[in-house]
Amino acid sequence: MPQQTAYHDALGDYFAGHADISPYNAYTDRPAMLELAGDVAGARVLDVGCGGGHYTADLLARGAEVVGVDGSATLLDHARARVGERAELRLHDLEEPLDFAGDASFDGAVCALVFHHLTRRAQLLGELRRVLRPGGWLLVSTTHPTADWRHFGGSYYADDWVDLPLKSGSFSIRYQRMPLETFLGELLTAGFVLERLVEPRPVPGLREIDEARYDKLHRTPSFLSVRLTRP
Repeated sequence: MPQQTAYHDALGDYFAGHADISPYNAYTDRPAMLELAGDVAGARVLDVGCGGGHYTADLLARGAEVVGVDGSATLLDHARARVGERAELRLHDLEEPLDFAGDASFDGAVCALVFHHLTRRAQLLGELRRVLRPGGWLLVSTTHPTADWRHFGGSYYADDWVDLPLKSGSFSIRYQRMPLETFLGELLTAGFVLERLVEPRPVPGLREIDEARYDKLHRTPSFLSVRLTRP
């Protein structure tokens, strides 16, 4: 899989540990997306870009049957350590069709902070529409275009590929900036119907361990999260 899509080797190890405690992952994106998911008991859910298995574990705890896919063998090792045999975990290049999944075979899908790393987004969305049953739901989170604009500068409407250094200073992640109209436009063009859009703020638990970051993330946006349905 292209490096910009999956986190391999040492970067995968770093990300798996970082996602455990990160103000952005553990206290902002994940709580917002799980709230959007609602009641998943008994649902068959596809975790697209499952990473270290954090979402898979939370969905399992809520009673879902989960299939997790990721292009990084490193991250799948972390996911297996986290959830054991309780979920089906597959090594799969998200730039390729979801040929392992049948039509209308899932009730829901989660695509958390993966969308902006992909080069073949329209293809993936078409595949997700195919594998979701009619009335099925899709959750997608991405970087907030305003946050990217503040950090990288230039035009708000820029759609360039950028490299974001991580706090450790040893790694960076590559993804494509996109304004809101592009993000929503691609989802709606694929045939999904928007139910809800949120700009996640951190949950109160972050205040207890990092009050400054909690206050910052309540003032400046970091992510966008949406819930959509397949007609």
